[in-house]
Formats: sequence, C-alpha cells, structure tokens
Amino acid sequence: MKINNIIGNKWFRFSVWAILYLLWVIWFGNWWFLIGLGIIFDLYITKKVKWAFWKKKYKEGEKRNSWLDWVDAIIFALIASTFIKAFFFESYMIPTSSMERSLLTGDYLFVSKLRYGPKVSQTPISFPLVHNVLPVTGGESYVKWFSGSYRRMKGLSDVKRDDIVVFNFPHGDTVLKGAPTEDYYTHVRLNGREYTQKMYGPIVVRPDDKKDHYVKRCVAVAGDTLEIVNGKVVVNGTPQKDYPGIQNTYTVYTSGTQINQKIFDQMGLNLGEIYYDAALPGYSSLPLNEKELEKISALGNVVEIRPNVDTYPPSFPDSPLMIFPFTEKFMWTRDNYGPLWIPKAGATVALDMDNLPLYSRIISSYEKNTLEVKDGVIYINGEAAQSYTFKMDYFFMMGDNRHNSLDSRYWGFVPESHVVGTPSVIWFSKDSNKAFPKNIRWERIFKFM
Repeated sequence: MKINNIIGNKWFRFSVWAILYLLWVIWFGNWWFLIGLGIIFDLYITKKVKWAFWKKKYKEGEKRNSWLDWVDAIIFALIASTFIKAFFFESYMIPTSSMERSLLTGDYLFVSKLRYGPKVSQTPISFPLVHNVLPVTGGESYVKWFSGSYRRMKGLSDVKRDDIVVFNFPHGDTVLKGAPTEDYYTHVRLNGREYTQKMYGPIVVRPDDKKDHYVKRCVAVAGDTLEIVNGKVVVNGTPQKDYPGIQNTYTVYTSGTQINQKIFDQMGLNLGEIYYDAALPGYSSLPLNEKELEKISALGNVVEIRPNVDTYPPSFPDSPLMIFPFTEKFMWTRDNYGPLWIPKAGATVALDMDNLPLYSRIISSYEKNTLEVKDGVIYINGEAAQSYTFKMDYFFMMGDNRHNSLDSRYWGFVPESHVVGTPSVIWFSKDSNKAFPKNIRWERIFKFM
C-alpha cells in the first residue's frame, strides 16, 4: 500500500519525469529545452494550464465521448512515434538488390539511430511520420524557411569498417520530379542540364536530412586508403573479409540447357536478376558468392565460368562519366578502382587541378564553401587556395551485390553528416517474385542484425 502511495504521489511522479527529461536535455545538448521542466512542473504540481486542451474532463456518471477518446489516442500515438522516429528507431524498406544477400529486396527494417547518435533535425517543422514526400499530394513534407545546421547527438560508437550503414543519398540534394529515384547529376553529365530538366523536371532541392535513404556496407572509413583490384576490395593493403553476402557476376556457359530454377531458389538468388541467353548459350551476368560459384561449377550442364571484370579502357563508352570522380585522368572502373584516400576531419591535402575533382563536392556542397577556378587558380571563399583542411569525416560505401549497386564508386564520398544509423532488426520480409503466401520470408521475420 505504501508503494502505491509513493508511486501515486504527485511529487514522486514529477521527480521521475523531470529527471528523465533532464537526461534527455543533456543528451540533446540544447539548454533552451530546460524550459520544458516548467511544463512538467505544471502538469504534475500546479496544473494551471490545460496542456491537453482536446481532452474532456468527465463528470461522475457522464457518458464518454468516443470521438474525443480517439483524438486523444491518435495525438498521443503521433507524439510518441515522432519522438521515437527522431531519436531512436526509424522504419525502412529495402527497395533494390544492391545488398543481396546480406539484405534482401523486400526486407523491412528498423534502423537504430542510437549506434552512431541521432542527428538533430535540420527541418524540424514537417509532416509527422513522413520522410520527404506527402503521401497524397506528392509535395514536400517539410518547410525550408525554418532550418538549422548539422549536429549529431552522442552515440554508442563511431562508424566502423564493414558496418552496414543507412545514410542520406549524397546526390539527393537535387531531385527530378519526373524521375525521383534516379541520380540528377548523372543525367546532367550524360545529357546536359537543360535537356535533363526539360525531360524529367521540374527539380526539387532538399536539405541533407530530407534526402532519400540508402543502405550499403562501409568498406573504408576516414583516413583509410581504398583500392579495388579485379573486383576485390583492399583497404590499407589488406583484402576485405569475404562476407557471405558479397557477390560478383559471372558469365556462365552451359551445354545449351538452362540451369534448373529450383537450384537458384535454394541458393536464395534474386530470380529477377537472372536471365538466360540462348545465344551464348548461358548466363551473361549471374550473381554468385564464392560458395555458390563452386556449386554452379559442379553442375553437369555448366561448361565454363568466367568472372566479369571491368578493366580500362572500359567496355562501354560512358564509363568515365559514370565512375567517380568522372574524369578519364584516373582511368578507373567499377572493378579496378583507386587507390583512393578517404578524407578525415582535420586532415589537410594539397590542392591542384588534377585532384580537385576528388574534393570539389566536399568543399562546395558538404562543407558549404564557395569554390571557383579562374585561369587555373583554385579559389575557396574568394581566396586563392593551394590546400584544404576537411571539417568532417567521410566514408566509402559499397553494396554487397557488387555489379548491381549504385554506390560510392558512382557518386563518391559519404559525409558523416549524412549517416542515419544501422539496421538493427528485420521485422518483415516478402519476395515480390512469388505469390502469397510463398512470398513471405518467415525465416527473416524479427531477425536481429
């Protein structure tokens, strides 16, 4: 009985919520929010203000208004879910096969923001529970006139090499309304700005925290030197660990018959990526990891298997316009890339016209400087510059499905300001290539990462 009296005491309840709120303010790092302690004090002690103005106080015996009860429940749910989404977990669905088979197309994830620390929203005034596009009108879900700069709260750890990371798409600051899932800058390089905006426009400019979400594996962190040699990632001279999900494509020649699709299904391959070419005969681009390569090689109707490796000069003419940093001087391909040093906060690099393509977007877009080149001289914020000191750490992200992933090889570095979190649990998963109920991947539901 005494315990119930203590728990029900208004001063006890105020103290508990005040301590929890104070801890949150310390974590959030903005002392202006201490004003909220006054609201908590009034809620539990003075009760002068009716903060929940929509709630009705019922007299004894008065019939409850079910509509007002629903409004109260919905408002509470919106506030609670918005708070959780902002600081703890966010739901995300895997839309493409770039991480097959570490993460599958159709996996629904809870992304933990606690691992690396939640970002303080740069656009706090926005429609609740919506990332960047309103569900009905298709308009932007936030206002731009009230925005702040990048700031991250304390997390449990930093981004580590080989972590699977969810982040804001670096090239997502400009989006084509007519092709919202495609890279605006790639279209401009290939087709020109005027033609791109005419065919796929208008464009929408988004702040960092409202860019679309991507998920990849962080293969190199700030300060690392990365190289890709014949499709194999090497960081600081050490080959990357061969995770089971990492796969490349192979040209598989058969005796003239197709491989039984049940074999592909048993291996967990994405059937939407497998095409048989009778002219080979065989498969020109079959995605396999090392173990599956052995299984396919042992099949009776498989004659030969060759790895698909892009060397320079590239096999298609627009490769220099597709591969970061988008110039032929580097002579890189998706399978033979680098060596490339990953920028680190506080580190200084010498700048010249040869390496400027590597760092120009960092200087101008991510770290908000003005960058100009006049008569072969580099100007940063109006002053001639022969070096640059980085303000943030950067990362190099790659999909495990190496030949079906648009990643850092195609758009460069990922700034720390774009890191959202890491997948913590797969709460649902379905295969779009199958009909219900076989499309439900029961073994993946509530699978912890």
